[in-house]
Amino acid sequence: MDRTRRALLLATPAALGAIALAPRAQAAAESGAVINHRANLAIAKLYAQSPKARELDKKALGVLVFPEIIKAGLIVGGQSGNGVLWVHGKTVGFYNLSSASFGLQAGAQTFSYALFFMTQSSLDYLRKSDGWSVGSGPSVVVMDKSAAASMSSTTLTQDVYAFPFGGRGLMAGIGLDGSKITQIHPGP
Repeated sequence: MDRTRRALLLATPAALGAIALAPRAQAAAESGAVINHRANLAIAKLYAQSPKARELDKKALGVLVFPEIIKAGLIVGGQSGNGVLWVHGKTVGFYNLSSASFGLQAGAQTFSYALFFMTQSSLDYLRKSDGWSVGSGPSVVVMDKSAAASMSSTTLTQDVYAFPFGGRGLMAGIGLDGSKITQIHPGP
């Protein structure tokens, strides 16, 4: 076995362990008030960029906003960020989104995500599950600019609509696949 492969095999468990512990460390570092404030600023940016997102908000039963998700990787990668769930404009919970990945990847970026829960069953699933793995449970449709432009009240048939926005940095792909969303309990 060559040195590079051996180093990679030794580094992978350490990197995955750090990624797994990151949500707890990040949750402890941010208060609920800070997460809520940052989410309000982020959603205002989304609404300024996408009037369709504002329209969707009026129909949604709940909105989960992650104001900053940090994604980084060099062969082994991960992403993590804290967010707030609003139901009818009121804060009802805080959540962490995290995932780990392995493959051909290099870079780092930050971005925001807003998930619009359109059905009661999808909102209940989020609130009652002990960590929601995206890809199981409610169907999620990721909205890009062209999909948002063609959206109308008659085309809204999915459980959850996700809007990635505000990306900065250099890394291919912004996605939720394989991510786990878990409720957290930050301080006030």
